Amino acid sequence: MNKFIYILILTVFCGACTSNTIIKKPENLIPKEQMVDLLTDIFIANGGDNIKNLNLQRSTNYFPFVFEKYQIDTIRFRESNYYYTSRIDDYDEILEKVDKRLKALKEQYDTEIKLMDSLELAKKDSIKTVKNALYNKPRKTDSLKKR
Repeated sequence: MNKFIYILILTVFCGACTSNTIIKKPENLIPKEQMVDLLTDIFIANGGDNIKNLNLQRSTNYFPFVFEKYQIDTIRFRESNYYYTSRIDDYDEILEKVDKRLKALKEQYDTEIKLMDSLELAKKDSIKTVKNALYNKPRKTDSLKKR
């Protein structure tokens, strides 16, 4: 009898923990594709906190620039984000697209960095070759001194 009561209480407890709340779609919901763009830029802005900017400043808050770029306010973003997080399948789809974009951007920048490094190395090698050619030229000996 005690086992039955424990199982009943556990079942009721687990049933109460699941959320059956359905969030209404906000009037000014951000479309999925724009949400992908927005989240991609937000993740980039979040990563920019640790990098010095042109004025050699750190901890610059880039989020207002992202919201300005998409002409939305934080309230609209919060409502849309809350709506999408309540629908796990939609949010998972959005985050997968964001992840693919971030990986593609990282690959693109890594390729550009390798290209710039190889150009810099080639430039240094060509300068070194020119310097060697100038300083290590065989000198012409004076024909009068040999005699």
